[in-house]
Amino acid sequence: MIEEPKINRNLALELLRVTEAGALAAAPLQGEKDEAPMLYFGEEIGNGLEPEVDVAVDPIEGTSLTASGLPGAISVVALAERGTMFTTHVHYMKKLVVGRKARGVIDLEMPVEWNLRNIAKAEGLPVQELTVVVLDRDRNKETIAQIREVGARIKLISAGDVAGALEAALETRFGIHCMMGSGGATEGVLAACAIKTIGGDMQAKLYFRDEKERQVAISEGHQPDRVLCLDDLCSGQDIFFAATGITSGELLKGVRYEDVYAYTQSMVLRSASGTMRIVDAYHPIDKLRAKGLLPEQVSVR
Repeated sequence: MIEEPKINRNLALELLRVTEAGALAAAPLQGEKDEAPMLYFGEEIGNGLEPEVDVAVDPIEGTSLTASGLPGAISVVALAERGTMFTTHVHYMKKLVVGRKARGVIDLEMPVEWNLRNIAKAEGLPVQELTVVVLDRDRNKETIAQIREVGARIKLISAGDVAGALEAALETRFGIHCMMGSGGATEGVLAACAIKTIGGDMQAKLYFRDEKERQVAISEGHQPDRVLCLDDLCSGQDIFFAATGITSGELLKGVRYEDVYAYTQSMVLRSASGTMRIVDAYHPIDKLRAKGLLPEQVSVR
């Protein structure tokens, strides 16, 4: 018997509207750098009616990309049953992400070479034909060096590790076979929600910059050196995920203005159905201005 989802309402379109609004509001700000608004841990939102859910959100995933007009910035949100998402005030986590073919063959506690050779075998490729996406940070230099020693290809990204994780999980679409290295913890939970819906695999471990952060994890009740699997990051069975492109990248096209419309492209996922939708939408510019999503001073040709 197939178990009925606990959230018996498809919230995908509601989430899509949220990320579309986030992307449309952010797009005119290209060339500006500011602090992106975030929900704080434990913040309660909504009208108090059921269903009760956990929400993870990054209104601008890739603030530096948006500010510089560089590819790959997205607006992203995930939702699952109440009490199912991993939470922490630690900023970073080490991640290992693969697609369906390499599901079940990874181990974050094993060396980089061991994982890459296992992934290559699962993908049916020589290890030299693997492409690994890594966030370009000093803390990832050792991982990058180890990948190069094995001979795999590397795609370095300056920001946007949710998009990078999705590209790795959807390896047949993007030619990325794995994501390695440390990135944001909130971004890790967002990525886990998406990866769980599309059948990829992920492991993570909290990454501490100092002893103070390790003590924060301990005070939260976490085992600081524990490897976190997908179900540890999001144990929900009815997960919704939506992302909308702000600036055009490999994952999604960014916001563009066409005559009387603003165009957006989004990805919408739901675990209960296993559906992945790519949604192209055209938003009347006059209505966006009326809603405050497009400032009057922004000229549209």
